[in-house]
Amino acid sequence: MSNHDPISDMLTRIRNASQKKHTTTTIPSSKMSLSIAKVLQKEGFISDINEEGEGYKSQIILGLKYSGKNKFPTIRSMQRVSKPGLRIYKNTRALPKVLGGLGVAIISTSKGVMSDRDARKQGIGGEVLCYVY
Repeated sequence: MSNHDPISDMLTRIRNASQKKHTTTTIPSSKMSLSIAKVLQKEGFISDINEEGEGYKSQIILGLKYSGKNKFPTIRSMQRVSKPGLRIYKNTRALPKVLGGLGVAIISTSKGVMSDRDARKQGIGGEVLCYVY
């Protein structure tokens, strides 16, 4: 893959780790990854975020959440919406509702990365990064 998409990479790592029922997963650190992780934590999809290492070697360790005896992953699906080859922007009125409001769309706005709910509250749109439910 020549044109690397760190957000897709992050989503894939989380998806794979939760399918294998790992308690944590490690992703390369970046401001974008960290802000997406913070939204996931705020929305209750992951338990904790830890940063490790320095400079380009730094990594983010995410604690994954499961529910019930059978350890059912809290994150059932993560889809990348806006890709490097095809950016998708929505204004406030057009912000998507994921699973009728049960899921979360993560939006990159002029005021930072936030959930679709927060973006609607603040009356701003932005780039739709991904859907999580």
